[in-house]
Amino acid sequence: MRKWSEADIPDLSGQRILVTGGASGIGFEAARALAQHGAEVLVVDRNEQAGHAALARIRALKPDARLAFLPLDLSHLQAVKDFAAALIAEGKPLDVLINNAGIQPIAERRVSADGFELTFAIGHLGHFTLTALLWPRLEAAPAPRVVTVSSMVHGQGRLDWDDLQMTGGYSSQRAYNQTKLANLLFARELQRRIDQAGSRVRSIAVHPGVAQTSIGANRKQLGRFRLGDYLVSLVLSVVMPFLGQPAAAGALPTMYAAAAPEAKGGGFYGPDGFGEMKGAPKPATIKPVGQDMNAGARLWRVTAQLAGVAFLE
Repeated sequence: MRKWSEADIPDLSGQRILVTGGASGIGFEAARALAQHGAEVLVVDRNEQAGHAALARIRALKPDARLAFLPLDLSHLQAVKDFAAALIAEGKPLDVLINNAGIQPIAERRVSADGFELTFAIGHLGHFTLTALLWPRLEAAPAPRVVTVSSMVHGQGRLDWDDLQMTGGYSSQRAYNQTKLANLLFARELQRRIDQAGSRVRSIAVHPGVAQTSIGANRKQLGRFRLGDYLVSLVLSVVMPFLGQPAAAGALPTMYAAAAPEAKGGGFYGPDGFGEMKGAPKPATIKPVGQDMNAGARLWRVTAQLAGVAFLE
């Protein structure tokens, strides 16, 4: 059977798609492909210079691409609320929200302006808040979707309910694993609540396998490196290219979830190759911790309280 590829993206004319972390890596490749197939794409990123450069790169491929860059720091909840309010005020439907942005943290524990562990704040709290506040615009679209990017390492994640912010026993990999588990649990709990509410929105989770992106290089912006940070960056920049696939290939599950008619709400998609490291999109393996719907419901309640946002209660 022929494998799904970027060429299978249907005509997306008339659709409006928002991609967080859209200035580089998986987010950029998804934004590029969806724009090339006719969608109006809102590229959202905290890096304004990279955001405008991303638009220029896409327009070089498709001069008539419908694009806009919108700056947003997902780690700052008030900024997310102000951003969402501005989009809501425009009164336009939003067909697809792609929750893609994230960081590979450094050894030193960093916190957001709101006092939350930075990886969790950007990858989970910010996206939960953004999704909640843009929900009216999603429900105004004819066939809306929320795509949330998780990772293969979700299976190594653990939610410490007594210390979600990791004030004790912090490690950068533990923070990353926890956030990626939270991404998957959020996507699955969102679909459960969608079904309960009778909404037509589809919530779909994806992972890129092993992809060559700038997430390792971007770690240098987070603070002072320790020895372990240099080792992680070495692995990400030197070893990963041999094991992984280009960012455009890593973005295929995201493109599939955003545009393929057959992508199912509640689904989890990743590469079909050995160990799900590379390849064409297919249903991915959900590790036991990602199947814990009680944890998903509890995470939802805790997140809503932390973010101060009521959503599909």
